[in-house]
Amino acid sequence: MSTLIGIIVVVGGIVFVHELGHYTFAKLSGMRVEQFSIGFPPKIYGKKIGETEYQISAIPLGGFVKVTGVIDESMDTEGTENKEDPRSFASKPTWQKLLFVTGGVLFNLILAVLIFTIITLSRGFQEPATDKAIVGNLMQNYPADSVGIEEGDRILSIEGKKVDKWEDMTAIIYEHPNDSVTVSWQHQGIQKSARLKTRMQQTIVNGKYKKVGIIGISAPTQHRSAGFFESIGQGFALTGYWLKITVVSLKEMIVGHVSLKNVGGPVMIAQMAGESAKSGILTLLGFMAIISVNLALLNILPIPALDGGHLIIVIIEGIRGKELSVKTKLRIQKIGMVFIFLLMGLVFYNDIVRLITGG
Repeated sequence: MSTLIGIIVVVGGIVFVHELGHYTFAKLSGMRVEQFSIGFPPKIYGKKIGETEYQISAIPLGGFVKVTGVIDESMDTEGTENKEDPRSFASKPTWQKLLFVTGGVLFNLILAVLIFTIITLSRGFQEPATDKAIVGNLMQNYPADSVGIEEGDRILSIEGKKVDKWEDMTAIIYEHPNDSVTVSWQHQGIQKSARLKTRMQQTIVNGKYKKVGIIGISAPTQHRSAGFFESIGQGFALTGYWLKITVVSLKEMIVGHVSLKNVGGPVMIAQMAGESAKSGILTLLGFMAIISVNLALLNILPIPALDGGHLIIVIIEGIRGKELSVKTKLRIQKIGMVFIFLLMGLVFYNDIVRLITGG
């Protein structure tokens, strides 16, 4: 049940907000919205209210807002060049077209900011209690735990190099992934020393993925509540942080530093949403915010059929002062759809492999 709730909240919520962004700017610009769909065809249920049919469709991989004159997943070309129709996309100025095309991405980012703001207001902050190299928490069965380091112990040196600040200690450990290091620490006034083997973890350092060493300890923290405006600031900061993480991850995947096997699809999202739901509503919302940021970035990539592809076309047409031919737009859209289907095939394959192997 928690998995089902997680899927509905995360996937349904994010898709709805994304399409609501397109819908809102279409309405504000006076465009005719013919369809508002959660999911891709075939249609499961639909109800027409006014000029718009609101529907739920069978394939839960996204959604769409059909506006008169836009060549989208439906490949419908009716009204594409009809500037005489004041309600068509073609009749609108470039700035309104840009708002419509980017509306989904903008709403996804706003959703993330709102969620992170709510979480911060509810939970407050966990801040470092000290900048000293003092152990706050240990991860069970990690190197530090295995040699008897305990909470409250103070790390004195790594590989013979004295450390005082937490950041100085981590900088040395980071440089030894899957390597043996000598750690000296103080426990209740008694100095101890042991040689242990670090574990390797990939993390982002200076905008790049880097393999670093870890021993399974974290700094001591203290809790404090957060004010309203401070929470809003944190909402923007966390959205920016996860946007940066997504950009770096995508870049590292493109250049081959991160395997395409890490790309997940609906099954992986459903599993993670289910686990998040078990941990509480705030954890589930946090996961939803992260996926919303991911969706925003992926959609704005300059790839045909995605929002970024439509954005490039609108910009080109604005610079040229005239629209591309319908034939050209259809060709671009078809290329984009092929890319999307290939991507869907990849994520489903990865999901199936994870289910079979338990990875």
